[in-house]
Amino acid sequence: MTRPLRLVVFDMDGTLIDSQEFILEAMRRGFAAAGLPAPSDAATLSIVGLSLPEAIATIAPQLPPAVVLQITGHYKQGFADLRAERGGEADAPLYPGARAALERLHAEAHTLLGVATGKARRGLDHAFHAHGLGHFFATAQTADLHPSKPHPSMLETCLHETGVDVAHAVMVGDTEFDIAMGRAAGFRTVGVSWGYHPVARLRSAGADIIIDHYDALDDALERLGVPA
Repeated sequence: MTRPLRLVVFDMDGTLIDSQEFILEAMRRGFAAAGLPAPSDAATLSIVGLSLPEAIATIAPQLPPAVVLQITGHYKQGFADLRAERGGEADAPLYPGARAALERLHAEAHTLLGVATGKARRGLDHAFHAHGLGHFFATAQTADLHPSKPHPSMLETCLHETGVDVAHAVMVGDTEFDIAMGRAAGFRTVGVSWGYHPVARLRSAGADIIIDHYDALDDALERLGVPA
């Protein structure tokens, strides 16, 4: 009997790579360029995963839309400058065990991998190139081509591109937006404790399982009923 394909979709920032230093600095630069005080680091990390305009509007709801767009442009420029100055995603480390987990899953004949990220495509391409990750993924969705998380569009497109049944699909992420997106798309969800949202937010969002290390991912997938 042929086993059905399963799909495991990962968030990027806070799940596979730790890019918080660059996110925080780009946000500081974005607000400074607009002549405004930057939000706290905690506030910035709380909105990682949303598309950039929605993220800025969420942490600074008093700002008019024109100023939000202005800061958005400054943030993008700040991140581009950081890539030139420090290497950007190349200097943002993979979390412990991330590469090994991708290698294990990618080696399984009946497992396809995907990415659903708040990054723009350019940023994702930088991350793929910097860490040699692109070949792992059968589908990759970015915020510049979809509505912001937690809208299910990115995950629905992952299903469409891979042909996997939603009953065999899992979303892995570090924020409540990842978990809410997964639930909205009908995916099972795995929260990771090492990212940018505390475990309590992941639980509140309805994560099916929360893991503390990538070594626990394979067992979590089995427990969710999506074995290889």
